[in-house]
Amino acid sequence: MMAKLGILVAVAVFLETVSGASLGVVYTEGGMVKGKNIRLGFRRHMDVFKGIPFADIPGRFEKPKRHPGWDGILEATEFRKRCLQLTLLMTDTRGSEDCLYLNIWVPHRRTVSKGLPVMVWIYGGGYLAGGSMGANFLDNYLYSGQEIADRGNVIVVTLGYRVGTLGFLSTGDSSLPGNYGLWDQQAAIAWVHRNIRSFGGDPDNVTIFGESAGGASVSFQTLTPHNRGLFKRAISQSGVALCPWGVSKNPRRIAEEVALKVNCPTDHNMAACLKMSDPRLLTLASTINLSTSPDNPVVKNLVLSAVIDGDFLPDEPYNLFHNAADVDYIAGVNNMDGHIFTGLDVPSINSPLVDTPLEDVKRLLGSYTQEKGKAGLDYAYSVYTSDWPSNPSRETVKKTIVAIGTDYIFLVPTQAALYLHAANATTGRTYSYLFSEPNRMAGIGRPYPSWVGADHADDLQYVFGKPFTTPLGYWPRHRDVSGYMIAYWTNFARTGDPNKGELSVPVTWPRFTSTGNPYLEINSKMDKNYVREKLRMRYVHFWTSDLPNLPTVISE
Repeated sequence: MMAKLGILVAVAVFLETVSGASLGVVYTEGGMVKGKNIRLGFRRHMDVFKGIPFADIPGRFEKPKRHPGWDGILEATEFRKRCLQLTLLMTDTRGSEDCLYLNIWVPHRRTVSKGLPVMVWIYGGGYLAGGSMGANFLDNYLYSGQEIADRGNVIVVTLGYRVGTLGFLSTGDSSLPGNYGLWDQQAAIAWVHRNIRSFGGDPDNVTIFGESAGGASVSFQTLTPHNRGLFKRAISQSGVALCPWGVSKNPRRIAEEVALKVNCPTDHNMAACLKMSDPRLLTLASTINLSTSPDNPVVKNLVLSAVIDGDFLPDEPYNLFHNAADVDYIAGVNNMDGHIFTGLDVPSINSPLVDTPLEDVKRLLGSYTQEKGKAGLDYAYSVYTSDWPSNPSRETVKKTIVAIGTDYIFLVPTQAALYLHAANATTGRTYSYLFSEPNRMAGIGRPYPSWVGADHADDLQYVFGKPFTTPLGYWPRHRDVSGYMIAYWTNFARTGDPNKGELSVPVTWPRFTSTGNPYLEINSKMDKNYVREKLRMRYVHFWTSDLPNLPTVISE
């Protein structure tokens, strides 16, 4: 009897394997493509397509153009190179100008998928670096769409876009208008809208999501008039268009600095000369100064970013939220998003046995409130130290510096974007979150003291399901928080409501409105007590209302 059962099981497994659901060859506007089909479990297969071109090799400092297509079947089984960018140490470059490709993960259950929600990922990296083409670190591919696609039953798309000088340099006029990286993202979104039905996706149910500069990019894509009808929902993690680093204030000055570094003139011949310069030298010319201090914080050195070009961005971002009126929107930050940046500006915050001078709190605040002069600094200092005891502990001072950085660089602009989205929304729904799962390195020593919460980019490993992919590196609580985030994110992609979809969630996440301002605090301990209201309202009010009302002393 047992032998017969064994044979039946073997036959069933064999049949399931050979008849595994697969799209096979897919027809796209450029030609036919074939990916790789992988078996994930009983009646669970996935088609993975790597390196499908969504645009032609871009002309230098030009908008992307449609791909001319190919003959035969394109074997989409290998990642392409990431876009040309600086290496981690900023002493060399990696990548290629031929980089406008995307990758697609399509899950199948018993039969080949049809009409699935689509999630398009836009990576971060300060507009200087980043990529979604294979291993980010050692052998670990952070942006693999496999776990999200499999668990959430959605199609995941990741894409390449130009970064650094080649993606964001602008002269501030029509000779080099800028925003090339944003146009690349837009071209990929449009390609997905036109082609995803062939892959089993629903072109009318596309969600774009991204983190850091990718979160701000998502925000810009909702605000530009060029995306009407191309996607329905958006998620910005730790970055929105209103961030102080989101829009370049003086692009011409940066272009002239780059021109001088590559031996180009800064007169009317500058743009023509830049277009003919060596792309590697142009890329190396965009290194940022990391020997920062409280008086010259790293956030002020992130100078290559979006520009108001009269085309992609016809106006200041805060005047464009009517374009997102029909877009469902989630935005949030990590509770210590500013830690990695303030740790560069004030290194003593990461030395447990060293006091951080109160003077450093003032210096950092002074650089953030610079245009308001002494009055701005004094007001800011009184707001951030009002609940200090007369002799604040070492930890209190260090945490305050991280809070100042988190508020200024990420949290306050994100809250402002949520207010504007909710105020302009017609059918679009709005949701706010704070991610607070403590950093996995906290307490191990430098560079992470025991009090560090969720640092910048700490959310990525959970959204992309790393605790499931590499279980030995995580505790069960990390799998919990990863499961929660994938559930909220994919439910939202499916229905526009993070609480409703195919996956159950630990607690109902209420919609953000201009009056109640509820938000969800996301961590492994979540229950209904983690639904809160008015996130850091006092500080949001200070940065968005009180400080701007002071007279400007120094114009930037």
